[in-house]
Amino acid sequence: MKKNIGIVGSGEAGIQLAYALRNEFDITVIHSLSADEIRNGRIMSTQVHFGSTRKRENRFNMPKWENDNLLKSIHITIGNQKLFAGMLKEPASSVDQRLYFSNCMKDLKDKGVTFRHERIENEQLEGLIDEYDLMIDCSGKTGPLFPFPTEEELSPFKMPQRKCVVGYFLGVKPNHPVGVNVTVLPEIGEMFEIPAITEYGPVTILFIMAMPDRDLDVFKGIKSAQEFTNQMKNVTQRFFPDIHKRIDQENFALSDERGFLQNAINPVIRKPYVTFNHKLVVGCGDSVFLNDPITGQGCNLSSYCVEQLSDTLVDYKHSPWNHKLGEEYWNRTKSFVREVTEWTNAMTQPLPQHIVQLLLKGAEDQMVADEVAEWFADPRKAHEAFFQKTTS
Repeated sequence: MKKNIGIVGSGEAGIQLAYALRNEFDITVIHSLSADEIRNGRIMSTQVHFGSTRKRENRFNMPKWENDNLLKSIHITIGNQKLFAGMLKEPASSVDQRLYFSNCMKDLKDKGVTFRHERIENEQLEGLIDEYDLMIDCSGKTGPLFPFPTEEELSPFKMPQRKCVVGYFLGVKPNHPVGVNVTVLPEIGEMFEIPAITEYGPVTILFIMAMPDRDLDVFKGIKSAQEFTNQMKNVTQRFFPDIHKRIDQENFALSDERGFLQNAINPVIRKPYVTFNHKLVVGCGDSVFLNDPITGQGCNLSSYCVEQLSDTLVDYKHSPWNHKLGEEYWNRTKSFVREVTEWTNAMTQPLPQHIVQLLLKGAEDQMVADEVAEWFADPRKAHEAFFQKTTS
C-alpha cells in the first residue's frame, strides 16, 4: 500500500511536489482556493523560471507552455546608466501564476491527485496530521502553519527591507534582446521589468521594490486599477526613463482589474522539519525558505527544494518517516539555501565596491556581462562573486 501525503498549499512548492510525488505516493493537496478562484483572482507575485527550474518541470512531466518570447538575457542599469545585457546560457520563462497554478491543479486532478478545498485553522492541525503518513507545509508567504524553528543566522531582518509594488501591464514595448531588465537606484530601490504570458496575452510585469519612506514609496493607499496605472506612469517618467519611452501612452493599462499587487515581505529562513504531536512534519518553499524577492529566486529556490525533498522521500520510501528523514532533507538543502539567502540579503544593502566595479567591467566585456546574468540562473555563482572575493 502506498504511503499517503498531505500537502497544504497549491503554490510553486505544493504544485511541483504533487507532480514529483504522485507516482510513488497517494497525494492530497489542501488549499483554500479552487482552481477557478485562483485563475480569476488577483495576481500573487512575479515569477521567473530559470533553466534549472524548467528542467525540473520537464523531469516531473509538468505542462509545457507555448512561449515565443522566452527570456534570454538580463539587462543591468544603475541609476540612469544602462550597463549591459548579459545573455543567459539557458532561456527562462514567466507565466502568470494564476494561469500556471489553475491549469496545473486541473491537470493533477485528471492524473489522480486528490484536492481538498478548505482553509486550515490552527485547531485542525492535530487532527489533520493523523490523517496522513506525512504532512508537508507549503502554505507559502502566509505560513507556516507549523512551528518550524527560525534559523537566526540567516534571518537578520526584523522588518521588510522593501515595499513590493507589482503590475501586469499592456502597452510596453519589450527590450531587446528579450529578458529581465534590472534597474538599481541606489538608496531608493529597484525596478524589475519582466515579459510574461497570461491568459490575456503577453504582458510586461513592472515590479518596483521601494525602500520604505524613500522616493519610490509612493503607492500607499492606492486601491483602484486606474490610480495604480496613473501612478506607475508617473514613476516611470520620473525614475525609469528607458521604460517610460517604451510605453504606448494610449494603450498602457493593466492586463485586468486584478492585475496589480502591493505587499511587504519580512524574509525568514526556518529549519524545514519539526516534530508536531509526535509526528514528523516538513516544510517546503516560502513557508520555510522565505527570501526577499530582490534576486527573483522564490520560484527557483522552491523548485530546488522540491527536488531535494521528493528525492529524499523516495529514498526513504520503505523506511520510517521520522527525525532522520527531516535531517537528511535539511542536509541536502541547507548549503544552497544559505548561498541564496546570503546573496539575497546582501542585495538589499548597498552594493559592495568590488561588485560595482565588476558590473562596470561588464559594460566593456560581454563575457563578464554574461557571467553576471548567470547569477540569477545559478545563485551559487553570485554568492561566490559577492563573498569569496571579499575574503581573498
